[in-house]
Amino acid sequence: MSSRNKNSAEMKHPLPLDEQLCFTLYSASLAMTQLYKPLLDPIGLTYPQYLVMLILWEKDGLTLKQIGARLGQKSGALTPVLKRLQEDDLITREKSKSDERALDIHLTAKGHALSEKAAGIGPCVLDASAMAVDDLIHLRETLARLRGNLLDAHI
Repeated sequence: MSSRNKNSAEMKHPLPLDEQLCFTLYSASLAMTQLYKPLLDPIGLTYPQYLVMLILWEKDGLTLKQIGARLGQKSGALTPVLKRLQEDDLITREKSKSDERALDIHLTAKGHALSEKAAGIGPCVLDASAMAVDDLIHLRETLARLRGNLLDAHI
């Protein structure tokens, strides 16, 4: 057993809720989503829709599968999100010309234009965090490493 995991094997009782990493992550995620709601409402997006739009603003013309991979979600979970974005005329969904099994997602002119309205959201979230940029970068990197470790874990 590695020394890194020795303490976890010796624990006989669960930690109190406030000492659980899973709860801290969960409650921080809820707080983050709640923070975004009043910022996204004026531009007509939900948080999951915003994440999809962020991906497409970075690189337009991705497949459904590529977007799902970026978000760590299966295609079926994204379908309602994409359908709503299409109904709002922010994206188009069409079968790929190179692979009929794939679905290509493209921004519309309205979808491209929305990026300007969304530009102020990041700075608002940064201000609300009341944390130094370097601390937030370190936190993001640490959480990304944790996510990778958890995805690779075999329990």
